[in-house]
Amino acid sequence: MSAENLQPPAAPSFARALAYWLWLGCISFGGPAGQIAIMHQDLVERKRWISEGRFLHALNYCMLLPGPEAQQLATYLGWLLHGEWGGLAAGGLFVLPSLFLLILLSWLYMAFGNTPAVAGLLYGIKPAVTAIVAFAAWRIGKRTLHSVWLAAISVAAFCALFFFALPFPAIIAAAALCGWLVGYLAPQHFATAPAHASKTQDHAAALIDDDTPTPRHAQFSTGRFVRTLLVGLALWGSMLLALGAHFGWDGLLVHLGWFFTTAALLTFGGAYAVLPYVFQGAVSQYGWLSAGQMIDGLALGESTPGPLIMVTTFVGFVAGWNHPPFGAGQVLISGIAGALVVTFFTFLPSFVFIFLGAPLIEKTHGNLQLAAPMTGITAAVVGVIASLAVFFAWHVYWPQGWSGPFAWPALLIGISAFAALMRWPTQAIPIIATSALAGLAV
Repeated sequence: MSAENLQPPAAPSFARALAYWLWLGCISFGGPAGQIAIMHQDLVERKRWISEGRFLHALNYCMLLPGPEAQQLATYLGWLLHGEWGGLAAGGLFVLPSLFLLILLSWLYMAFGNTPAVAGLLYGIKPAVTAIVAFAAWRIGKRTLHSVWLAAISVAAFCALFFFALPFPAIIAAAALCGWLVGYLAPQHFATAPAHASKTQDHAAALIDDDTPTPRHAQFSTGRFVRTLLVGLALWGSMLLALGAHFGWDGLLVHLGWFFTTAALLTFGGAYAVLPYVFQGAVSQYGWLSAGQMIDGLALGESTPGPLIMVTTFVGFVAGWNHPPFGAGQVLISGIAGALVVTFFTFLPSFVFIFLGAPLIEKTHGNLQLAAPMTGITAAVVGVIASLAVFFAWHVYWPQGWSGPFAWPALLIGISAFAALMRWPTQAIPIIATSALAGLAV
């Protein structure tokens, strides 16, 4: 441990943080596990803006919420560093690059109907994403599963999700209950070394460290809580009223707003958990797009940075294109309007949840009785990420099922990506880019 690492880094300016959040929004491929891994490598290991413990404490809260946990984590960390404006910048920039790119890809898809290059790139990206997810499970597990009880919770979460397909909220709730019970009955399993001891061994000092007091702007206030709730409700209601007044209450954009508000409140367990609900509503109930278009949209969503739930932006664009609220001659403007409306109503609840609940969560840091359930959730998250890695590997290497051919080139790309991550753990994006080019060549 160098003398430099024993001292916390200088606080980043808002402009410097803004540049980082924009960069993160442009390179955040790999789904939630990959995006969380990128933030962990950047903010905990390289920049040291936040400690491992505080990072996982924030992640645990985001895992409890409906909505995209990686985007919510970025919002939480931006808020912790620079208040509400920092949270808005971090969460917004996490989404904006993907929004613009998906609108462009959606237009190309609807106008020309052929994206063979995307399929080739995806062939290489998918095994690289699988490697990133597996690497994240290994890395976080190595650092957090420091007792047999936590390891048992992790294994149980893996089995519950992978073999029994239990609902994600039930797994998280059970992990929190187990964490509370173990913390109450055997608190020594959650004991950690003093902060000063860890810093002299393998824990470099962070700007917001394990023992750093909560910043003043992040402390709980009843007045701020009420104000945030009212502002969130006002933004949601005023947008819906404006759409209803201009396009009619039975218009497409109002239906999109209502439907994706509901979807945003049901997205426990990430995008894959809510996709069946979106598929049922958008395809079967409303007929906004076809089943084939929905599958193609998922492929486009996986090929762009940002949270996978951004596939809803594609759904909004295609819905506007197929049922143009501005008239048959304005399909492009209608598609863009549909994409913007869906994105607004999908992500607004995430910001409100963070600004409402994060000050309360910060109060629990260091309190064993309150933090033990969160530690149990961390252990479960390791199992969930490992389950996701196995699920991805199954579908990437056997794309047509067990009876189909094995994708040996994809396996070679995946092994190479994992080996590269072991050697260069902070170079996820160059590894993804190289894998994408390899997939295009294949």
